Amino acid sequence: MANCEKTREIGREGKSRFKPTMKFPQIIQGGMGAGVSGWRLVHAVSSRGHIGVVSGIALDLILARRLQLGDPGGHMQRALAAFPDQSVSRRIIDRYYIAGGKPSDQPFAAKPVVGDKLSRKLEEMLVAANFAEVFLAKEGHDGMVGINYLNEIQAPLLPSLYGAMLAGVDIVIVGAGIPVEIPKILDGLFRCETVDLKLHVREVESGHAHRISFNPKNMFAGACPPLRHPLFFPIVSSVTLANLLVKRCEGQVDGFIIEGPSAGGHNAPPRGHTKLSPEGEPVYGPRDVIDLAAIESLGRPFWLAGSYGSPKKLAHALAVGAAGIQAGTIFAFCEESGIREDLKRDVIKGCQGGTMRIFTDPVASPTGFPFKVLAIPGTLSDSDLYAKRRRQCDLGYLREVYERPDGTLGWRCPAEDPEQYVRKGGTIDDTVGRKCLCNGLMANIGMAQTRSDNTEELPLVTCGDDLSGILQVLSSGKISYTAADVVDFLLACNET
Repeated sequence: MANCEKTREIGREGKSRFKPTMKFPQIIQGGMGAGVSGWRLVHAVSSRGHIGVVSGIALDLILARRLQLGDPGGHMQRALAAFPDQSVSRRIIDRYYIAGGKPSDQPFAAKPVVGDKLSRKLEEMLVAANFAEVFLAKEGHDGMVGINYLNEIQAPLLPSLYGAMLAGVDIVIVGAGIPVEIPKILDGLFRCETVDLKLHVREVESGHAHRISFNPKNMFAGACPPLRHPLFFPIVSSVTLANLLVKRCEGQVDGFIIEGPSAGGHNAPPRGHTKLSPEGEPVYGPRDVIDLAAIESLGRPFWLAGSYGSPKKLAHALAVGAAGIQAGTIFAFCEESGIREDLKRDVIKGCQGGTMRIFTDPVASPTGFPFKVLAIPGTLSDSDLYAKRRRQCDLGYLREVYERPDGTLGWRCPAEDPEQYVRKGGTIDDTVGRKCLCNGLMANIGMAQTRSDNTEELPLVTCGDDLSGILQVLSSGKISYTAADVVDFLLACNET
């Protein structure tokens, strides 16, 4: 069996910032749902010499709600005190901070929804929020910290990337789509230049290519602060996509996360015509198996993801030429993760009792990508509770952009009220079975919105297919475990 040392030398040539014999950490802690892989978890992993990855999803909303909860521990205010422009920090704190926290029955204050035209306040919030999360994750150690974004969530991406770079993020990881423009954007932000991104617009009749832009010079009165150029690791599920990114990206692709369909969260759809199992899940076949020799021939380091959270799988990954593994689920329920403590306890007890079930839902996500849902009582995995929820879109991160007949842009979400969606030009079929991931994921981390009828939004928990590592990492008699326990377990390299 391969020796599981902390790092592995990669002797590959290629267009990359990596030197041919640079050493890489073997473990990447996956960037999970909004706030799950927050700064505490990432700090715990990175300070052990591996790669912790912040979830870059909805960090502006998370910052606003943490401040409204009274900023326990003062961490957000400490991070904002390090932001290069203190006038921005003061405006954010004045707008959202509530000393002692808001009353539990009071709803969170609304935050502007991100669209194709960002106000100065919203740009500031996105930049500062991404800065704060990465700053806290990197505080007090020199380990590598990454940040993960979904390519499908385009509107907040440019200022979010800049905020992460201001805090010295080491790696940018992007999945759920074809992130061909990201390397050029990173290069432009590094040089403090205006950057832009083509929007994926539905129903374009005008022939116009709609783009959004961001100018980092607008953030500061003086010169832009110096930046570190991060590495870029796209998440891919096929050799075809990996090849395309290497050939078409204007800039460098430094490595890959090779993700199989058993990974948590959003999955790539099966290649070819999608078939469903008798249970209603997408069926993956031989065409979805990734040729790792072809990936290795691209000359970039790669990490394997999707049911790789075990010492045996880490040893296998090293044996087939990978730099290591990306593990998410086994970290998702550790003490440092952002998931609510009661949900962690339910999952661990369910694993111990053998009752946990994961369903790859082909329609739950408004993005259209398959999405894994963990069945937990009292969450939106319960079809009756899902049916009772009043459908609305008030957070808007997963909305799709479409072109109106007059050539202007509009935004709609398949998980919103179906009548509203159809009025905006959508089809009723696209709304069937869609779930509000935005509100569900916020409820997962203890930031559920309170509605006018005094009900709270319910959680919607995701994870990968393989929960076996949770039981293996738990010490005898314990009901919880730490990120350090996970790292030690993965590096044991013993047959389990």
